[in-house]
Amino acid sequence: MQLILYSKPGCHLCEGLQEKLEQIQNISFELEIRDITTRDDWFAAYEYEVPVIYLSNRRGAEGAEGSEKLLPRPSPRATVQQLEQMLRKYLAN
Repeated sequence: MQLILYSKPGCHLCEGLQEKLEQIQNISFELEIRDITTRDDWFAAYEYEVPVIYLSNRRGAEGAEGSEKLLPRPSPRATVQQLEQMLRKYLAN
């Protein structure tokens, strides 16, 4: 399983969420950070939305794009445990 975090430099919400995601130990996932300032299409889509998290199920061999699911943005006050519970809920579906 892969989580994709759309982020931008200097975004404190992005940095906080990334730190919490990196602290989750009971769920195995790869975290990919995508800097929206590196691509015009990402910047146009997420300029005012970051941080944005997608769950990517890479079982499908052809292009991960079709298998990405947008997850709701967690509260900046969410604990690591609350974040883990949210991820478990979406993994179960």
